[in-house]
Amino acid sequence: MQYQSTRSKEVRVPSAFAIKTGLAADGGLYVPEQIPRLALEEIASLAPLNYNERAINILTRFLTDFTPEEVKLCVDRAYTKEKFESVEIAPLYKLESDVYYLELWHGPTCAFKDMALQILPHLLLRSIEKTGESKEVVILVATSGDTGKAALEGFRDVEGTRIIVFYPADGVSDVQKRQMVTQEGNNVDVAAVRGNFDDAQNGVKQIFSDKEYAEILARNNFMLSSANSINWGRLVPQIVYYFSSYASLLKNNEIRLGDPVNFVVPTGNFGNILAAYYAKEMGLPIHKLICASNENNVLTDFINTGIYDKNREFKTTASPSMDILISSNLERFLYHATGCDGARIAQWMQELKETGRYEVPELTKARIKEIFWGGFCDDAETFANICEVNRQYGYVMDTHTAVAKGVYEKYRKETGDATKTVIVSTASPFKFCDSVLTAICGEDSVKGKDPFDLLDELAKTADLLIPDSLAGLREKPVIFTTACEKNEMYDVVSHMLNLA
Repeated sequence: MQYQSTRSKEVRVPSAFAIKTGLAADGGLYVPEQIPRLALEEIASLAPLNYNERAINILTRFLTDFTPEEVKLCVDRAYTKEKFESVEIAPLYKLESDVYYLELWHGPTCAFKDMALQILPHLLLRSIEKTGESKEVVILVATSGDTGKAALEGFRDVEGTRIIVFYPADGVSDVQKRQMVTQEGNNVDVAAVRGNFDDAQNGVKQIFSDKEYAEILARNNFMLSSANSINWGRLVPQIVYYFSSYASLLKNNEIRLGDPVNFVVPTGNFGNILAAYYAKEMGLPIHKLICASNENNVLTDFINTGIYDKNREFKTTASPSMDILISSNLERFLYHATGCDGARIAQWMQELKETGRYEVPELTKARIKEIFWGGFCDDAETFANICEVNRQYGYVMDTHTAVAKGVYEKYRKETGDATKTVIVSTASPFKFCDSVLTAICGEDSVKGKDPFDLLDELAKTADLLIPDSLAGLREKPVIFTTACEKNEMYDVVSHMLNLA
């Protein structure tokens, strides 16, 4: 299978090259030339398999320049009980007769990004070997909170790689920040950007697209790649858990083969829900993809109007991993939705860069509404959702999952749709324990308390065990203190790489 750029059909590269480079030379994102299809019988055959076996089945369809043995090796090194504290890797929790949570946060950093970032380093190393690359690969990452730590943990001490993570100085939770600035490893660096996530993401994109800087890096024996979801090697593993959740529903006799399901996905950068879209295009019986946003509801407005407009107030919310106004992966969906019209995609992305907005035509608007339903929750609704689900079911959600639950209730009320629904749960409640405790016990329960005391408080209140990876954060020494303005990111990268 070959991969094209979203901005030019003329670009055709194998998956190893797409994974190694991350971003196409023309600034576009790599997408598969064809989307493989599974018959219902093939989907049924996934039911008796474990997560790793399901992953191998799906990934080999996209990574055709990898041998099945290479894919299996990458999968088995990524998904282990020791790393994910669960033999199921991505377990389903049944909340009620027609609603389930897909828990994607049992990995080493307690966020759904582990599902992709535990396997990406293995895919990348194989890709480097396959393409004969001799330069050291520099993984450059912008994070709204979870990607940073998951990428740092995934790439720590991986031979032949360096990783540099930028995060918004005041746009991540205390736990997320402490996870990153205490990261160990001989090949890792972390810096705060004085600004929001879009500032960090735009800075990273600018560095990626700078040909002169690429030449400087090459002279110093470096090349750039990405661990953000712009990298196909980061996105393709996410397709797996949608198939796996459907297979688990079949295995548990919750649905019959061919029954449609809904997925509710909390998303800011559109990567997680895009993976669900690919699963749908591959033949997974999905009725509706429900896109859940917080008050930075640019995606809600786009789904409902066909107008993408980032010219609005950026809001810092209790669900910070979704505090995003430029949803990079939307470009991939639009490429497919327009019949692979790279010229039109390039035009829209240029309009976004120059004016902060673009509008798609009626045919594309209709296609969007056919697949997606969009809604959002503010912080007050998010807190109320956490409190109500805990009161009614004894289940504790993090803030992002609570946004998804709230948007699902709005969807169900508006449409009356009784289709069985999987809510994608993207983070452990312990990563946002101040907000979760506030929702359950009130503001007085967190006032004046150390953020890491709140881990113990939440464990006691909810009768939960603190994940091993978070339990010792307080005692870990801070290693990284670099902070920069958004226009200083080049200098930070150059300094960290000791460029001549």
